[in-house]
Amino acid sequence: MRHLAAYLLAVLGGKANPTEDDIKAILDAAGVESNDEKIGKLIAELKNKDLNEIIAAGRAKLSSVPSGGGAPRASGAPSSAPASGGGGGTKQPEKEPEPEEKEDEDEGLGFDLFG
Repeated sequence: MRHLAAYLLAVLGGKANPTEDDIKAILDAAGVESNDEKIGKLIAELKNKDLNEIIAAGRAKLSSVPSGGGAPRASGAPSSAPASGGGGGTKQPEKEPEPEEKEDEDEGLGFDLFG
């Protein structure tokens, strides 16, 4: 992937057909180790091909790949997720109810059994 990224950077920099030396120079500037075999294969695969057409073909392939969603929910099962499917944030902790003050059973009767 790093070799492809360097190739794309070279094309963006104005080189229509980057050489092995161009790719190595970009990787060296970034402090990344290069692999001569992979660079050679990459250049051979992309030689005399229009990069925009390759990217367009790749996009078409990616559009058919399902993304996100996870497993479907069973119908009728309760969910803690919002109905819109959005959110994306962290789940807010549920607020604990405040404990009710326990009243003595004999309060409010008007008399004291032991006094």
